[in-house]
Amino acid sequence: MRFTMPKLHALTLALGLLSAGAASAKQNIDFMFPAPVDGKLTMEMTRVIKEFNDSQNDVEVRGIFTGNYDTTKVKAEAAAKSGQPPALVIMSANFTADLAIKNEILPMDDLFKYGNQKATPFLTENFWPAMRQNAQVNGVTYAIPFHNSTPILYYNKDLFAKAGISAPPKNWDELLEDAKKLTDKAKGQWGIMLPSTNDDYGGWILSALTRANGGQYFNADYPGEVYYNTASTVGALQFWQNLIYRDNVMPSGVLNSKQISAAFFSGKLGMTMLSTGALGFMRENTKDFELGVAMMPQKVRNGVSIGGASLVSFKGITDDQKKAAYTFLQYLVSPKVNGAWSRFTGYFSPRIASYDLPEMKDYLAKDPRAEIALQQLKYAYPWYSTYETVAVRQAMENQLGPWSMTRKSRHRLLLPLRRKKRMPS
Repeated sequence: MRFTMPKLHALTLALGLLSAGAASAKQNIDFMFPAPVDGKLTMEMTRVIKEFNDSQNDVEVRGIFTGNYDTTKVKAEAAAKSGQPPALVIMSANFTADLAIKNEILPMDDLFKYGNQKATPFLTENFWPAMRQNAQVNGVTYAIPFHNSTPILYYNKDLFAKAGISAPPKNWDELLEDAKKLTDKAKGQWGIMLPSTNDDYGGWILSALTRANGGQYFNADYPGEVYYNTASTVGALQFWQNLIYRDNVMPSGVLNSKQISAAFFSGKLGMTMLSTGALGFMRENTKDFELGVAMMPQKVRNGVSIGGASLVSFKGITDDQKKAAYTFLQYLVSPKVNGAWSRFTGYFSPRIASYDLPEMKDYLAKDPRAEIALQQLKYAYPWYSTYETVAVRQAMENQLGPWSMTRKSRHRLLLPLRRKKRMPS
């Protein structure tokens, strides 16, 4: 068989193109992300992923929306067990310890070996100190913070003005006094509502109230120890129950954040405690009155729990996927991208340098409400995190419903928790 020169040149060119195509093929990785506030976060994250994919030729990220924080954990673990581990996941910050103890996620140094700095110095030098404990287990960095929050007080400024209240409450006594002035049952108007459902702020708000009441919700040095029945926790629960049955400023029954936000937007609610991560949602949907935001009121001291989510990487991914995950992680937590996500959502940026950017300074100058969470960071405490975090958390949150629906003694309602066996050490 005889090749003519043109055919030989064509064959050589074709082989060269195939070789070049193979060399330039992008590394595909799966990225799972929750959207715990509203659907617009899903659309915005989809835009962020596309912008990253279009900006370079090495990595192609496939975004997978996975629902709320709890379902994200379940779906990520299921994918890993099926042999399709996600390279990167936005995971609730208090799930890191559980996943590390179960040996399901990689130490971040497995990704950071593809950069010029180890994970722990990167974490400690670039992120707010309050974020660090939920990102580390036994001194090893397993997560990098992505977006974070604290609970804050949202209030209706117009209702405050009509009730003759000039400033938001700074302590529990003032909160109760204001709630009484704001409550008008004839109009279906309540002074305050607190969320009390699983995976919907309940335990998180309670832990913040416990901290403000002078105690701790759990032992930060040994997280398996939860202080269910200490004076500070019981006092926080009593305060919660009194708002309903003694002071009549909050409706009885189980309340979720959707019910609460609906009441708030309709002008029938004076105050609530929700995440700063909901700030964008609250700003957008408050149409008929001025939205106020304030620090959480104190009892004995100021105290809040850190919330939000971190980036983790599951075991079982290839070295090429680790390198790709590192590249995308660095993009997501870069000051520019992380700061833009903060401005869009209301979560505060855990990356300190985000606040040095002109666009962030301009944003805070125009809307000082976004700075409240930062002002609370000096009072912030780690989010409850241990082995089987969800199960242990739900044991406490499952009691919030009965507390809000009955006048039963808090001590009687705590009995089921006291009878539960201690976790194995």
